[in-house]
Amino acid sequence: MSTREEKRELGLELLAHLEDEELSLAETIDRLEAVTTSPALTREILDDAEKRGLIEREDGRLRTRTGGTFVRFESEVVEREGDYDCRRCGADISTGHFVQFETGELGPFGPSCVRKVLGRE
Repeated sequence: MSTREEKRELGLELLAHLEDEELSLAETIDRLEAVTTSPALTREILDDAEKRGLIEREDGRLRTRTGGTFVRFESEVVEREGDYDCRRCGADISTGHFVQFETGELGPFGPSCVRKVLGRE
């Protein structure tokens, strides 16, 4: 991920694929930190997601749109062997899990962090 626009679109796609029906703002930001740690870009992603109807915000909670957009682990999460640092927790991992979205790839993550980011914990 290089450009701000690519990160924004990847963040929007991540929100569109979350399996949780409702999250706190803190939980949502935790997930979006897999894409960006910029507070300004995080706000842009949340604003755009609301405008596109991906989420609804109310009283510090977010409701996600449901409708079968979940990530299929068998085909949309690719495992690669190598020397990686988990994008979410920073742990050293030898198998990286990469989520394949239309707008790009997100990862690497360890096995528990990829589930956390996608809402399958």
